[in-house]
Amino acid sequence: MKYSVLLGRILYSLIFVMASLGHFSAGTIAYAAAQGVPFASVTVPLSGVIALVGGLSVALGYKAKWGAWLLAGFLVPVTIMMHNFWVIADPMMARMQQAMFMKNLAMLGGALFITHFGAGPLSLDASLRSQPVRGFSVQTREAQFSSK
Repeated sequence: MKYSVLLGRILYSLIFVMASLGHFSAGTIAYAAAQGVPFASVTVPLSGVIALVGGLSVALGYKAKWGAWLLAGFLVPVTIMMHNFWVIADPMMARMQQAMFMKNLAMLGGALFITHFGAGPLSLDASLRSQPVRGFSVQTREAQFSSK
């Protein structure tokens, strides 16, 4: 089971890491500006940094809950501004944007799961929790109560 959580985290994060690189291109910035994104020359590269940092955080399992919050914060405005299918007149384009909108909602759901449950057993977070600190073993609250 622990390997499936690791693989799931990595696969989930890939879309954010890979897509983040495009947020620095003039074409992506121009497209976002045409969609009405305010200050696109600043906000689009900033969103690329947020997606990259959040994606790497979740993939590595380092501060994964924080990384997932970054991804959730990235997904909400991007989903509403870039995939607003309800304003598109062309039915084919509207369906495509609706599918992208729903994909982003599903990814938002995944991010919210990670904000609650964390990175799982094969992660830097779990490894750091189990490391001794100055001669003492750091335990989770559950482990402290179960050992008594």
